[in-house]
Amino acid sequence: MSPESALDKLDVAILRRLQENGRETYDVIGAQIGLSPSAVLRRVKRLEESGVIDRYVALVRPEAVGLGLTAYLNVRLEKHTESHKRNPMDLFRASVQTWPEVVECASLTGEMDYLLRVVVADMAHYSRFIMDTLLKHPSVQDCKTSFVLDRVKATTAVPV
Repeated sequence: MSPESALDKLDVAILRRLQENGRETYDVIGAQIGLSPSAVLRRVKRLEESGVIDRYVALVRPEAVGLGLTAYLNVRLEKHTESHKRNPMDLFRASVQTWPEVVECASLTGEMDYLLRVVVADMAHYSRFIMDTLLKHPSVQDCKTSFVLDRVKATTAVPV
């Protein structure tokens, strides 16, 4: 299913409600949008099977579990490598998957190659991550950090 063409107003209404509360019952959603619970279930199953709904998760407030410092890191990788080595980007992408402090990684255009969102307990934890992990990675050439002072807006919902 092509999400743009296959979503009708009821699908969009269901997605909006599930993004607000993924544990909402089909009874409640159906009452809000004018569908029976079984019709909501059928639509949700179709949205799941087609990949529109990727997965369900619990969103944990980092501060509530002792992770009070969030940083965004712009990372630049080395551009040249010996031919017998793996591509620096492939090495970096594989490594990022194993670093629990990195909760998001995006490949970028422009001067830097990647943007990482890192969540750690405090500055000491951040320093250990930078010095012992990130900067020791053979593909990393440089990084620049910005620390979050205040979270003005934070959502996982996409604007459907």
